[in-house]
Amino acid sequence: MSEKLSFVNPTANSPWGTYLSQVDRVVPYLGPLARWVETLKRPKRALIVDVPIEMDDGTIAHFEGYRVQHNMSRGPGKGGVRFHPDVTLEEVMALSAWMTIKTAAVNLPYGGAKGGIRVDPKKLSLQELEKVTRRYTSEIGIIIGPHTDIPAPDVNTNAQIMAWMMDTYSMNVGGTATGVVTGKPLHLGGSLGRVKATGRGVFVTGREAARRLGLDLRGARIAVQGFGNVGSVAAELFAEAGAKIVAVQDHTGTIVNTNGLDLAKLVPISRTDGVVGFKAGGDIVPNEDFWDVACDILIPAALEGQLTAERAKKTTAKLVLEGANGPTVPEADDILAERGVLVVPDVICNAGGVTVSYFEWVQDFSSFFWDEDEINVRLDRIMMNALNQIWDTADKHKISLRTATYAVACERILMARQERGLYP
Repeated sequence: MSEKLSFVNPTANSPWGTYLSQVDRVVPYLGPLARWVETLKRPKRALIVDVPIEMDDGTIAHFEGYRVQHNMSRGPGKGGVRFHPDVTLEEVMALSAWMTIKTAAVNLPYGGAKGGIRVDPKKLSLQELEKVTRRYTSEIGIIIGPHTDIPAPDVNTNAQIMAWMMDTYSMNVGGTATGVVTGKPLHLGGSLGRVKATGRGVFVTGREAARRLGLDLRGARIAVQGFGNVGSVAAELFAEAGAKIVAVQDHTGTIVNTNGLDLAKLVPISRTDGVVGFKAGGDIVPNEDFWDVACDILIPAALEGQLTAERAKKTTAKLVLEGANGPTVPEADDILAERGVLVVPDVICNAGGVTVSYFEWVQDFSSFFWDEDEINVRLDRIMMNALNQIWDTADKHKISLRTATYAVACERILMARQERGLYP
């Protein structure tokens, strides 16, 4: 194993540690099902693979890859694959666990899984990227499949990479298996609405949360960390609803305009030059200043662990919408609660992506595809029904939305575990 790791005693402030803390907080609300809670604290299966490829210059390079299946009591594993130089097994474990909670929270017939390769894709040519993708897919092919574990795009992966994964798996099994991944190109069995689904889910849950708080979106100030598919789509939808996007941060830096950034100009520039390429549209400020910007709604849509205790003390937001997975550390959660800041947790807030992935999977099996309006109507209905049930649970027990989400999700997961029993 490439790193020292304990399921029970993780490193301090790690993603896996954050997840375990979140599970511990929900135990008092599980009743008799609490006897099964250790099921949630241990991944069902973790695979580490070597990914060797021949580089364009003829040298041989080795990359480390992972696929973790956290829990499959309610159905096949579901979760993305990320390509990032800082990917670790512990991170992938946490991400797979959050997928278990997320799919149960919106009541999809899935379990949780996640994958990753420790690589900087920006340093690879297109040919090298394809080789890494195909070799990784071949190595994890022993545990993925349309009925067992279905990968999807995540950080630094996209529809093209899903196409390579689908093709590699299909070649190895001797027949086209479109349902082995989601987030594919449309002409290979992808679904309309998939690219914008996660950002749309953030908007739908945020709109409902704002309504319940009495926060008018017209003129509301919004700060967005992370400006990829999730952050940029959510920002555009909030702007259409009359909100002002006053601060945006991505990997290139932070730009601020208290009068509101012009998204029609910012979005295309950000895709090529990053947000700092839009110098004429606002002020470039140090990244840490992002957390000081006066705002009503904060959308952390980058990586996990970004909203720390110190940053939670500084933000002026009344509402936090977790577009990223695990962006808020437990200490920050407590501080935000003490300050009366409402947090819509990742496992419901950003579940739009996996929901439309589910639609794609269903469409692939039936070979019958829906139009985008139907996709959006179904997505909005599932997200709203899930949020309303979670909100009712929070009100009933006088607990946070995060704990309520875990209570609803964990009850579904552990009930399935109990009813299935242990084999052998």
